[in-house]
Amino acid sequence: MKIRKLAAIDIGSNAMRLLINYVYEEEGKAPIFNKTSIVRMPIRLGQDVFIDGEISEKNTERICDAMLSYALMMKVYDIEVYKAYATSATREAKNGKDVVKKVLKKSGINIEIIDGKTEAELLFNTELGDFIKDEKTYLYVDVGGGSTELTLLKEGKVYSSKSFEVGTVRLLEGKVDPTTFVEMKHWIDENIGKEPIELIGSGGNINHIYKYSGVKLGLPLSSLYVKRQYQILQTMTAEERMQNYNMKPDRADVVVYALEIYNNVLKWSHAKKIHVPKIGLSDGIIRKVYQDLEVRG
Repeated sequence: MKIRKLAAIDIGSNAMRLLINYVYEEEGKAPIFNKTSIVRMPIRLGQDVFIDGEISEKNTERICDAMLSYALMMKVYDIEVYKAYATSATREAKNGKDVVKKVLKKSGINIEIIDGKTEAELLFNTELGDFIKDEKTYLYVDVGGGSTELTLLKEGKVYSSKSFEVGTVRLLEGKVDPTTFVEMKHWIDENIGKEPIELIGSGGNINHIYKYSGVKLGLPLSSLYVKRQYQILQTMTAEERMQNYNMKPDRADVVVYALEIYNNVLKWSHAKKIHVPKIGLSDGIIRKVYQDLEVRG
């Protein structure tokens, strides 16, 4: 058996993550992907970018330090290949490319800034393909700090996909154009209409809600449950959410905004359930890294 040691770095608007993944290869068998370690850094780039239009000097230093620590971790794990992708906040930052250059100089990590379409493709590149059933129609909803990606899946394939500039940090900072939700509803009406559909939720906030729901692993959450959690959490302060739901500070202040987005999409799509397979962008990056390795032979 051969073990490939791979890594993925996901630099979002609310936090960044390093995923270390071992892939077990054995002749005649499908590769097995094993999540070995994940390290999350609570660096909120969206707070800078959505207000000031650029990443602050302080957060630039923090990113450089975080990437240096990731580089050292990858060295310790003897990582064969990695990819680092940055999304919404870095994409919109006026100094995004300059920050990427500084990170490369300090840590040796080369960050690629990707668009919403590539982000959606990477998400679908995960084991999500094994999860969905061909005879059903799904709407994949990935809620991030700066944007929300909606991907319509039919017959096991991507039918349509669109990125909207509405995310948890952007809502927290009051930097969402009111017409964005109107555009999102119009896209759902146009692409789904009255067709029966189930949602698939992605992102740290919906994962946390699912974890504390008491629902048996693998079963979906009902739309009524999500709506009720939204109502309950709205009545609490961020500190109360931290205490009652064991949330990190940088989740406690944005979780309500995430549930606002999920509730709107559930309502507009007339979906009655939302699956939460706990699959994220870093998983898609790992698959991309492995596929590129296979191509190179």
